[in-house]
Amino acid sequence: MVRRRTLANSLCHAGRATVNGRTAPPAAAVRPGDIVAVALGDRRIRARVLAVPGDRDRGGGRLVEILEDTTNPVTG
Repeated sequence: MVRRRTLANSLCHAGRATVNGRTAPPAAAVRPGDIVAVALGDRRIRARVLAVPGDRDRGGGRLVEILEDTTNPVTG
């Protein structure tokens, strides 16, 4: 969902990343079935974890299923 580890850490420290509705610290453990949400500026992404790297039996090669990807329009 986020390509850079430093950005992911920053989002976690700012409280803009959650796992199953709870604020996620950097390096939070996730398991298949968990719901991860990230707020990137005006963009909100929610995804279900299908597999974690190294868990080759699940997910059919995909790691996440995007459930929601929205951008809030700028009002002015």
